[in-house]
Amino acid sequence: MAEKPVPDASRRSEASRRAIHDAALALVAEVGYPRTTVEGIAARAGVGKQTIYRWWSSKADVLLEAFLDLGERAAREAGQRPDALPDTGDLAADLKLVLRATVDELHDPRFEAPARALAAEGLVNPRLGAEFVAGLLEPQLGLYARRLRSAQEAGAVRPDVDPRIALELFLSPLAQRWLQRTGPITYAYTDTLVDYALHGLAPR
Repeated sequence: MAEKPVPDASRRSEASRRAIHDAALALVAEVGYPRTTVEGIAARAGVGKQTIYRWWSSKADVLLEAFLDLGERAAREAGQRPDALPDTGDLAADLKLVLRATVDELHDPRFEAPARALAAEGLVNPRLGAEFVAGLLEPQLGLYARRLRSAQEAGAVRPDVDPRIALELFLSPLAQRWLQRTGPITYAYTDTLVDYALHGLAPR
């Protein structure tokens, strides 16, 4: 039995790659992940199905890369580096800046519709959920953890604090409110999350 050819990213046309990314994100928002197919993505992008299979192994791979690319573009548009959080020495200000950019992203139709579709599918499709956690969420959480470790080294965060747990104090409530629509997603809300996370609820 002949081996399946390995996708070759070096042969990609940039115009075709962007068209495929846009088609994949649009389709998953319109019809959901289960009804999104490689054939549908190819037709929407105006390319042949084999073009996609030359560059990606599955529709999940296409969607993950498209989503990562969308996140990087959003970060650049917001004037941020996609591979690092700002580190001005003021932890609260840096976190508020990044979370405000996240608010903008969550309200961006390019991001919101496919993100909701993929989040919902990830709950019932363990393989897809694991791929998106590993490929998208964990790298983002790592950026926050590194920023909190930097704050620890500067004496702005207690040395006994676990950064991986601490970041959940402001990211998890935001994700829960966005996913379940339990309240508005605003700058004031994310600023307050940072204040509560860094200063606690005790009287000062």
